[in-house]
Amino acid sequence: MPTRRAVRHPVPPKLPADLVPARLSEVFLAEDGVCLSTEYGGGVPAGSRADGLDVERCRFDTVRLAGAVLPRASLSDTEFLGCDLANIDVSNGVMATARLERCRLTGATWGGCSFRDVVFEGCRADLARFRMSRFRHVVFRDCNLTEADFQSAEFTGCRFEDCRMEGVRFSQAVMTGGVVFSGCDLWGLSGVESLRGATVQAADAQGLVHTLAASLGITIEE
Repeated sequence: MPTRRAVRHPVPPKLPADLVPARLSEVFLAEDGVCLSTEYGGGVPAGSRADGLDVERCRFDTVRLAGAVLPRASLSDTEFLGCDLANIDVSNGVMATARLERCRLTGATWGGCSFRDVVFEGCRADLARFRMSRFRHVVFRDCNLTEADFQSAEFTGCRFEDCRMEGVRFSQAVMTGGVVFSGCDLWGLSGVESLRGATVQAADAQGLVHTLAASLGITIEE
């Protein structure tokens, strides 16, 4: 019997012990758009824009970035704790060795982004859009992903743990290198055929029965 490939844990972010405190508004006023070894608080109005933002070794603590526009943002060794990122728009960005905990990402757009060694924990990401993004060694844990859109996304060595996933869209997604679903509500997924190659716990698979049957033209009578 083949052995299931172990999915390695994401590399955690490395932050300095002493971070320089600053207001989030300073990020959008900086001419070079570079943020290093800083802990940010506060917020910015919806629609605030920062092109090519480069963030490294920073912490964002309960900041309000809802509706911000961040094309080509690069975020590495970064923590987001209790932040409001609803309806944020990040296109062609990069997030690496990062952690998002208890954040609100409802309606957020992360189009064509690259995520590597990232943990989303206790986040609300319903209706979020991750189309054509790439996920490598990423964990979604205890998250609300209801009706999130992962169309044409690529997953390598990723885990979905104890997540709400009703109506999530995986159409044309690709899963390789060990992708695991455990403790998740998978009712009403679209693009279920794109889960090919993933591992789904037996209890979770019950939510896939009706979707799989519909894709095969099978009618299940109650």
